[in-house]
Amino acid sequence: MAMQSATDALADDAASTRSSETGGGSAWRTEAQTLFECLRALALDHLQLATLEATLAGKSLVAMIVAGVIIAVLLVSVWLGLVTIGILLLIGSGVVAAVAVLAAVGANLAIAMMLYVGIRRKSGDLRFPATLRSLRPLAAAQPANETRR
Repeated sequence: MAMQSATDALADDAASTRSSETGGGSAWRTEAQTLFECLRALALDHLQLATLEATLAGKSLVAMIVAGVIIAVLLVSVWLGLVTIGILLLIGSGVVAAVAVLAAVGANLAIAMMLYVGIRRKSGDLRFPATLRSLRPLAAAQPANETRR
């Protein structure tokens, strides 16, 4: 009987150890699941915030483009007014109207050509020339290394 009670005691002790380990595992699992749910909720909040900000950025971009177009139209009308004043001043000083209009057209063409030349000079910057120059030695060195082998 003593042997039986010792065996029962060991079995009860092992069962209680297993149940505490299972309970501990369950607690760990619950903590991990809670952490995962919190991280998921945080990620969802961040995605919703990014979506809202992207929508706001898109609306702001559209508003800026519309404002830019309106400003461009207003500036064109100002330019036309200045050209008209110049033509009227030339006519008022005794220049024939046709010559005054041709002078205004010539001035507009000269300004347009200067702007075109400036744009052509700046267009090379759009190709990232410094970055390309920094990458060319690597690209040029690779075939040279392969031919030496």
